[in-house]
Amino acid sequence: MESSRSPAKKARVLEGETRTSGTSTEYFYLPLTDALKMINAKVNLFASVSEIREPRRSRGTDYVLTLKIRDQSYSALGLSVNFFAENTTKLPHVRSTGDIIGLHHVVMKIHNGEFYCVYNKRFSSFALFEGKTAESFSAYQTSTGYKATDHDNEFLSQLRTWLLNYLHDAVLNEYSLELNRIKIGHCFDLICKVLHLCETSNSEWVLFVWDGTDTPPISFTMELDNEGKTPSPLHVEEFSLSREVLHAFPRVGTVLRVFANKYFKEVPQLQGGGHWVKLCNMVCELQSDMWKGVLQPSSKIHLLSDQDDTILHRLKMYNDRITSKPKCQPFMSFPQPSDITDTDFRHAAFATLMDSLTHPEVTHRCKCIVRVAAAYPWRGEDLRSPVDGHYRIRLTLEDPTTRIHAYVYREDGEYFFGGYPTNDELARKMNMLLGITDGAGQVRAARDPPWAWCCLKSYYLDKNNPWETRRYRIFATKLTG
Repeated sequence: MESSRSPAKKARVLEGETRTSGTSTEYFYLPLTDALKMINAKVNLFASVSEIREPRRSRGTDYVLTLKIRDQSYSALGLSVNFFAENTTKLPHVRSTGDIIGLHHVVMKIHNGEFYCVYNKRFSSFALFEGKTAESFSAYQTSTGYKATDHDNEFLSQLRTWLLNYLHDAVLNEYSLELNRIKIGHCFDLICKVLHLCETSNSEWVLFVWDGTDTPPISFTMELDNEGKTPSPLHVEEFSLSREVLHAFPRVGTVLRVFANKYFKEVPQLQGGGHWVKLCNMVCELQSDMWKGVLQPSSKIHLLSDQDDTILHRLKMYNDRITSKPKCQPFMSFPQPSDITDTDFRHAAFATLMDSLTHPEVTHRCKCIVRVAAAYPWRGEDLRSPVDGHYRIRLTLEDPTTRIHAYVYREDGEYFFGGYPTNDELARKMNMLLGITDGAGQVRAARDPPWAWCCLKSYYLDKNNPWETRRYRIFATKLTG
């Protein structure tokens, strides 16, 4: 792009000069690799934005914003550009990484061996354009003094063509994972949609994120005897999510909770949900036998365009999944769930637990594939009431979309267990359901419950307050093992 320029032309560029012909002003743009050689000179650049940081106060009275840019000549690391302005409205407002910026009369600098350039509010100017999927040559933001020329369109087209063949910011590098491949303690990058944002009592941010895939099922280690000491909410979370929030959650795929401290200034921009982001250098761990994401001090949050190639691919996979009944089922239950249960509700449509939670009617029936994460009580001799002999058990059911509590009660329990077998037989059935393989009483042993069909019906305790008192019961389901 620049190799044919004469030394005389380059000299004019290095000094930030322009050439005027009639009413047209022409700027000569340098590749970033050439600009790195021109310390303390004014240069003109045309590049793609690879990183967006939060504006902050400078040491003086100005605001400062740092962007990283790259082009065909310098795509690996990106070059930092520091913008200064008396108020934030005059700073670039980049919509997404991958967008393109034109820079006039910025000054190249080096500090401690690191190259960067400085945008001076007195003589520098900029223009922002949409990235690789756009066709318009019109800028969506320009600073005062920016003079566009016809040959800007040529550079814009070249950058867009390059971006189409280049996965900006190494989106699919070896550190990038989907949620279905996460591991405990493994550091990785995640491209995901932020569905909801809330704040904990410890002043942490919690991002509810989703990428359309299912997190791997885990082996449970929590003591079953502790299950009875926990409250019994409908939606088993530390956070009370309203029906309006839940209705925005996709019906398939895991919604992962990601915890972030207050030093991530990008987080407030995600209020309201619906933003696609790349979470860099995050880790996952287990809390209460549930997956949890954590942003570390070294982590970064990059805003992405809805037209990013990776995002379009994720949405295509999701749309393909929700139109296929087998693909809606938990990935780890393929090719089919275990045969430890049988159901009489044979013609019911398959539903995920999130489908059920967001059902428009408070009472309904559905058929799900679930695992039993916990039970209270769980020992064979405690499953029936000592007063009237009826079954009364609370199961914690999970699928990749969420967890709920569901009750096995009275005649449904009689059908579930096949009558009233001995305590030893009940213990054997519960061990099978809970994935206990080391014998009864091994409450600390790791458990890997099988995936199984289950029929659920919802009901409410208070007709004056049906949604807030909605509960679930298991019915038409029998243990066959």
